[in-house]
Amino acid sequence: MRRLFKDKSGTSAIEFALLALPFMMVIFASLETFTAFTAEQLLANATDTMARKVRTGEITLAKTTPEAFRKAFCDEISIIMTCSATEAKIPSKLFIDVRSFTDFSQIPSALPRKDGDLDTSSFKFDPGGPTTITIVRAYYRWEVITDLVRPYITNLRPAGSSMPNDYLMVATAAFRTESY
Repeated sequence: MRRLFKDKSGTSAIEFALLALPFMMVIFASLETFTAFTAEQLLANATDTMARKVRTGEITLAKTTPEAFRKAFCDEISIIMTCSATEAKIPSKLFIDVRSFTDFSQIPSALPRKDGDLDTSSFKFDPGGPTTITIVRAYYRWEVITDLVRPYITNLRPAGSSMPNDYLMVATAAFRTESY
C-alpha cells in the first residue's frame, strides 16, 4: 500500500480501478454459484428424505395435511433456503407436487410450463396408499444476485420478462410405496 500512495504517475490507481470491479464480480459470482449448487444438493436431499417418509407410510393423506408436509419440507431446507411465514399455505418460492399413479409410464417426464414459466395448476398432495406408485417433486425459485451465466441459460422465462432474476431448482423422487 505504501508503494501505491508514493506512486505519482497514477497508473497503479487506474489499473486498480479498472480491474477491481470485474475481479470482485467474478469472485462473488463464483461464491453465489457455489452456494446455489449447495442449495440444489440440499433440495435433493430434502426431497429424498420426505419421499422416504411417504414411501414407508409415515406420511399419508390421513395422517398429514398438505400444510404440515410443506412445513416439514421447509424445515428440511431451512439451513440455506428460506421459506416465508406464509409459505406453508401460499407458496411463493417452494412448490411441491406429490401424486400417485397406477403405472410408472404415467409419471410426467417434462417440466410443467405455461407461457415460459412454471405451471403449478396441476400440483397436488396425494401421497397414495400402500404399494402405490408415487412421485415427489420439489421446485424452488433461487434468487440470482451476482451470477453472470445462469440467467442466460435458465429454461424459464416469465411472461413480460426478457431475463429472469431467479433460477429454478428441481428435485424429483419416484418410487413404489411399501405395503405398510
